[in-house]
Amino acid sequence: MTRLATFTDAKGPRIGCVLEDGRMLDLAAVPGAPGGDMLSLIEAGPAALAAIAALAADPPVAALLPAGGWTLLAPIPRPRRNVFCVGRNYMDHVAEGDRTRGITQSELPKYPQFFTKAPDCVIAPEDWIPAHAGVTQWLDYEVELAAVIGTEGRDIPRERALEHVFGWTIGNDVTGRDLQRRYGQWFKGKSLDRSCPLGPWIVPAGELDALNTGIRCFVNGEKRQDSHTSKMIFDVREIIHQLSIGFTLKPGDVIITGTPEGVGYAMQPPKTLQPGDVIECEIDGIGRLRNVVRAE
Repeated sequence: MTRLATFTDAKGPRIGCVLEDGRMLDLAAVPGAPGGDMLSLIEAGPAALAAIAALAADPPVAALLPAGGWTLLAPIPRPRRNVFCVGRNYMDHVAEGDRTRGITQSELPKYPQFFTKAPDCVIAPEDWIPAHAGVTQWLDYEVELAAVIGTEGRDIPRERALEHVFGWTIGNDVTGRDLQRRYGQWFKGKSLDRSCPLGPWIVPAGELDALNTGIRCFVNGEKRQDSHTSKMIFDVREIIHQLSIGFTLKPGDVIITGTPEGVGYAMQPPKTLQPGDVIECEIDGIGRLRNVVRAE
């Protein structure tokens, strides 16, 4: 599996490839290798991706960094545009949310329900999430599959949507539930500072059937969410098709695709996030995204 990462050490941030043994292939140390940042790599296209895969299969020793000698950043530390999001995209998550409002018969969305998170919200694996005490009393987690767009497109047909995906990563759509309800439009409750952990790396689109893989979330080791991307109401192909109607998707755009059931506010009794909580979001074939909540 190719694991494309943005990392940093004493030499500063750059891109690389995390090998199976935990070492980092530092692309900046390979003459002629695709370089720059992750957005530049995405824009470089399939030839650059193929070159990296070949290097990872037979890495030059001089370009290898030992495990633990570097720190992961978010794969795209600062997206150019808002992170695009889809709400209410798993049937059981729709049902659990409706139960908290006293609705016994859930009506599924007829179209994807889009909203965004501000790009400044993105943080790295192992980075900290503020508890936002005094701002929200209902801080919550949401594990989500994230699609990274690789090829620009508008009015993309559903059957060609995956051709526009560069790769897959994991997002945690941290949410202030009371703010989400207070303001009606979800942007405010979804765009608290440091509320979009992203990572740990990007797996190229062709190396994972992301429409058919397991998705889970753990809080302090307790499994809270356990589902499968095949249970989405609108799969990634439909999401990309609908989002691109009259709207141009660009390389490096990040789309998080909805969360399954098991969120904290719908539990009985509700379990909101507190300082010290460790959140681990996991998707089979990608890896695990870990973050800690702390008081500011």
